[in-house]
Amino acid sequence: MLRRSLLALAVIAAPAAAQAQGEVNLYNARHYDSDAAIYEAFTRETGIRVRIIQGDADQLMARIQSEGANSPADVFITVDATRLARAAQAGILQPYAMPEVDARVPEGRRDPNGMWFAITMRGRVIMYDKQAGRPEGLNRYEDLANERFRGQICVRASNHPYNVALATSILAADGVAETEAWARGVAANLARPPQGGDRDQFRAIPAGQCRLAISNTYYLGHVGASQRPEDRAVFERIGVIFPNQASGDRGTHVNVSGAALVKTSPNAANARRLLQFLVSDEAQAALAQGNMEYPSVPGAPVSPILRSLGEFRAEPITPLLDANRAAEALQIMQRAGWR
Repeated sequence: MLRRSLLALAVIAAPAAAQAQGEVNLYNARHYDSDAAIYEAFTRETGIRVRIIQGDADQLMARIQSEGANSPADVFITVDATRLARAAQAGILQPYAMPEVDARVPEGRRDPNGMWFAITMRGRVIMYDKQAGRPEGLNRYEDLANERFRGQICVRASNHPYNVALATSILAADGVAETEAWARGVAANLARPPQGGDRDQFRAIPAGQCRLAISNTYYLGHVGASQRPEDRAVFERIGVIFPNQASGDRGTHVNVSGAALVKTSPNAANARRLLQFLVSDEAQAALAQGNMEYPSVPGAPVSPILRSLGEFRAEPITPLLDANRAAEALQIMQRAGWR
């Protein structure tokens, strides 16, 4: 239903006279309704219709591979830098070769080989109960393994891409032995077996089920944007720690949504116009604020709700670009008892 509704919006947005400008086929693994307005705006500005094929990232990658040289795919968008790296390794992408994009998206937020770039970011942070106060000695992800936090942490399952990415970052920074010790410590400090999604983790704090939660910022942002009094009460009660901010430390772990040019794109010129549009001021504001994410372009507007959580320095996404490292990180977590 979502795929059909987005496709209809994209096609209807093009006036008849503008349709002569052609089309661009977007294979899209982002599933946010707010993105539809961005493609409508692109069509109004360029006359290029956006045809959207919605799906899971792995399914879309497999579809592009099976379609081969006859694939209609022009642009591929998905969440998670490791998935984007896998798409590049699978040989289904080509360099976008757009200096105008590179001038707006910093080096640490795009593929070093020019195969894809971030369009939004979300931080994975530590959340706590403001009523209980910020826990002492909790400034880095590594601190979560300290036994002083025994029985206090809520987090989702280890095999979710958000947690795999976080562990991949720690593995790159600290090595195998320390990462395994960290994962074992986190597992020992869980308040309950991993369950639910990110919202369930921080909602468990005011419910008294845990003192700390690991979650992505945009989930808390959505709760803060809600008009429901119970949601606003949760948002007001949750404090956020942006870890690893000390001078010389690597910064808070972030993951991205990213966009890429498909290798066999039949409409490459139109595809590049869409890619350039995605880093425009208009699209960056809509992408970030529509889904409570951080823009990939420095200086682009950030939602006041996210801004109220505090400022932070982000870690580059480079550690996430090694799919083998991500697989090793998951094995380490599961070997350490984080299920």
